[in-house]
Amino acid sequence: MGLGKLGTALTAREILGLVSGDLEKMEVELRSASVGNIEAVSGIAHHLQGNGGKRLRPILLLIACRLYQEPSPDAIRLAAIVELIHTATLLHDDVIDNALIRRGQPAANVVWGNQRSVLAGDWLYMQAFQLTLRLRNFEILDLLISLTQQMVDGELLQLGWIGKLDVTEADSMELIDRKTASLFSACTRLGSIIGGASDAEQIRLGDFGWNLGMAFQLVDDILDFTSRESVLGKPVGNDLGEGKVTLPLIYALAEATPTERKLVERVLADSSYEHVPFSEIRRLVDRYKGVERARERAREFTQKARSLLAGVPASPARKALFAATDLVTGRDS
Repeated sequence: MGLGKLGTALTAREILGLVSGDLEKMEVELRSASVGNIEAVSGIAHHLQGNGGKRLRPILLLIACRLYQEPSPDAIRLAAIVELIHTATLLHDDVIDNALIRRGQPAANVVWGNQRSVLAGDWLYMQAFQLTLRLRNFEILDLLISLTQQMVDGELLQLGWIGKLDVTEADSMELIDRKTASLFSACTRLGSIIGGASDAEQIRLGDFGWNLGMAFQLVDDILDFTSRESVLGKPVGNDLGEGKVTLPLIYALAEATPTERKLVERVLADSSYEHVPFSEIRRLVDRYKGVERARERAREFTQKARSLLAGVPASPARKALFAATDLVTGRDS
């Protein structure tokens, strides 16, 4: 194990150590909240929640709260709420994408079918909002409703771009904003709200989470080209196989020859690598430094996230948020 990898592992352990007790309470709340009257709902929720998720979003919420105070029972509940919302989005995404694998295991839609998976996702959304109402905080409820609308808007945008070659960098950034960064931003902002931060501090923490989320998704898009199935928990090149043209490929296509562009068109038409192997696409991306350019954009977002922490008083929670930016850009899964 190299020093860089060892350093990342230790940093992750330190972050988890800060909120491990909070997470244990959150898991109890999450399991309780995921029990429905219909067995399929509980089974699907537990299948996805127990399938290797890192709990990154509730962790960010809890650490943001700890910048100001120890998480209260309401903060623990709020951490469970954002994980419920995240779980619901994964269920819906897998149905829309016809996914076969999620985190190295059969996707819920493969086990239970599309109809049950969609309805279970709907149930989890409603359960999240029902739990939010118990907090009696309309600011939080308004933020979560706006967040959900943004994520649905992002899914609709992505559906409109499936199979299209002419997706731009601006299109990609808008999609990441709506589908990923908005949830990260909500988590850190919600943590600051429930922790009693000032309005200015809430905005700062929300901006931090947004930049972190942008970097997180860009690294995801990079790993789809550079990682291995055993690490990712899904096939490499999966995005393009599902008709999604992401930023590393967008950069390469901007300089590719007509013949090279036709290779990508064929994959999109086939929805598979039957006639054009993934290795050909990987060479195309490497030839035009698509991964390097996308990684530089991810670094820009992490640097912005770090700069936003400059005005936050020093504390173990601030150190953990700073370390999270390193984890996002240095991860391999």
